[in-house]
Amino acid sequence: MHVVIMGCGRVGSSLAIELEAAGHSVAIIDQAKEAFRRLGPDFKGRTIVGVGFDRDTLLEAGIEGAQAFAAVSNGDNSNILAARVARESYGVTNVVARIYDPGRAEIYQRLGIPTVATVIWATDQILRRIAPEGARSEWRDATGTVQLLEVHPHLDWYGRPISELESATQARVAFLTRLGEGLIPEPQTVLQDGDLVHMTIRDDGMAAAEEALTQGPGE
Repeated sequence: MHVVIMGCGRVGSSLAIELEAAGHSVAIIDQAKEAFRRLGPDFKGRTIVGVGFDRDTLLEAGIEGAQAFAAVSNGDNSNILAARVARESYGVTNVVARIYDPGRAEIYQRLGIPTVATVIWATDQILRRIAPEGARSEWRDATGTVQLLEVHPHLDWYGRPISELESATQARVAFLTRLGEGLIPEPQTVLQDGDLVHMTIRDDGMAAAEEALTQGPGE
C-alpha cells in the first residue's frame, strides 16, 4: 500500500524506514529539507518539503492513492488538522495522529480521529493502526500454544455480534479497545467501526482464524 507520513523526526523517519522495508510505498513530508537526512542513503521513497495539510503538498505526496496517513510532526494542531484533511477530504481509510497532550488525544479519539499520545507512544503502536493487514501478537503463554493478538476483521464483521466472530474463528474475544477505552464484551456486544479487537487464539487454529477474519460473515 501507499503511505503518506507528515513529519520526518525520529518517529516519522523510523516509520518510513520500517514501512518501506515491509514492502510499502512511502512518501514523507517535512518543512525542513535537512530532516530527510534521518532516512539514510538507502531510502527510496518520496521526500516532499512542505506543510502536511497543504493541498498541493499532499497531492505531490500521492495522497489521492494513499491507503494510510500518519501525522507525527511536533505540533498537535498541525497533526490533527492534517489527519482530518487526509480522512475527510481524501478519504484515506487508515489515519493516525500523534498528540503530545494525552487529554486532548482522548478528546480527538472520541471524535473518531485515531490518536496516539506520546506518553504511551511506540512505533509499533502506529504500525498497528496504519498497516492493519493480518494480526500482531501482544502476548504468548509460556508453552507457546496460546496467543493474545490484536486482529483486524473484514469490514463486514462490524455491526455483527461478538458471538458470530468467535464462532467463525473458534477463538475468544478477550477485550475491545473502543474510543480509547478498554471494554470486556458480552456475547451479544456488537462490533463497531473503529474497534480494536484483541483475541486469544491457539497456535494450531491460527490459519483457520485468519481466513475467517479476512472474509466477511458467511463467506
